[in-house]
Amino acid sequence: MAVLSARALRLAALAAALLAAPTAHAAEWVVHPGESIAAALRRAGAGDTVLVERGRYTENLVIDKPLTLKGVERPTISGGLKGDTIRVKSPDVTIEGVIVTDSGDDLTAQNAGIYIQPGADRAVVSHCDIAYSLFGLWIEGVKDVLISHNLITGKRDYMSAQRGNGIELYNTNGARIIGNQISFVRDGIYVDVSHHALFRGNKIHDVRYGTHYMNSYYNTWEDNDSYHNRGGLAIMETRNQIVRNNRAWGNSDHGIMLRTIQDSIIEGNVVAGNQRGFFIYDAEFNVIRDNLVVGNRVGVHLWAGSFHNEVEDNDFIGNQEQVRYVASRDEQWGTKEGNYWSNYVGWDRDGNGIGDVPYEANDVVDWLTWRLPAVKLLLNSPAVQALRLIAQQFPLLRAPSIVDRKPRMTPIHADWRQWLAK
Repeated sequence: MAVLSARALRLAALAAALLAAPTAHAAEWVVHPGESIAAALRRAGAGDTVLVERGRYTENLVIDKPLTLKGVERPTISGGLKGDTIRVKSPDVTIEGVIVTDSGDDLTAQNAGIYIQPGADRAVVSHCDIAYSLFGLWIEGVKDVLISHNLITGKRDYMSAQRGNGIELYNTNGARIIGNQISFVRDGIYVDVSHHALFRGNKIHDVRYGTHYMNSYYNTWEDNDSYHNRGGLAIMETRNQIVRNNRAWGNSDHGIMLRTIQDSIIEGNVVAGNQRGFFIYDAEFNVIRDNLVVGNRVGVHLWAGSFHNEVEDNDFIGNQEQVRYVASRDEQWGTKEGNYWSNYVGWDRDGNGIGDVPYEANDVVDWLTWRLPAVKLLLNSPAVQALRLIAQQFPLLRAPSIVDRKPRMTPIHADWRQWLAK
């Protein structure tokens, strides 16, 4: 038998000692009413859990080690109307089941209910109520955060411009924002320079923009509700987005804004009862399909060189103006499958479900009223009606329009009627 070297014997002895040592377990620290959460955080080690019992605690907390802060029967942590109520400095921190309230109101300092600062990667905030805070969550310079199933409300007694945003994402990667309810802040979710993120199942109401979304790429926004805001989704200066199966309704300006956006898919959304269903500005090389645009003042406001988009299989139903389009040339939609237009007056003699004559969204009277708003005073006059009829007979007088050469005779969305009341 070979004789083991001294070095090999030492390594074997060390391995045996490690195997024989008791396994270290994360500790739990319980904070009772009247005690200090900050003191418990100082005592806790990496990987420990600090359990906070039901009660009200007025503290400004700093979490600078990887641990879990968990509420028992939903305790309240108040920041005393100064600074951040909770600031997270360490990676791998979880905050769960607490009520966080009363941050300061300094917009320059970005006071927040929970402030997740650069380097605090993989932070998790779930099943919390964040109330009466300037910013609900400020999240900056981190990777792979999870913000899920929280209720976030702002300083409702402040003017909109003096409030912060519900969730602010700046310079992040891989964020997951799932199942949150946000109201009475400035913008529900503000996203800037943040990539590869998922926004799913959030409900946002009574804010300025449901989402204010800029300079961010390769993100997915799906199954969210944005209603009773000034604007629903404002997606701007971006590319490679998936905007799918969202509902934007009852907003005083737009349902979904697509501004300076390329190479994106906009599909399966419902925009109903807004001033403008879609506001599309400087949008190119996108796929816009299978959306229901119903009961808006203007179904689609298309502007500023929005060309080369594939627009198919959408339903435009009961909008006072289906499309508002001012340009120097026609734009072709529905070149493959066509779209449904509730005001189409053509026919389908061969019964193939496609109209035999193209749909044109606008005529010369529409063009004049948009260029010269005073013309609206004469809309019911015989002269304007005669101009509309003459323009139909003489193509030289026609205005550039959205043209759908394969208009569908029946809508794709069978449930469109439920959205008319929105």
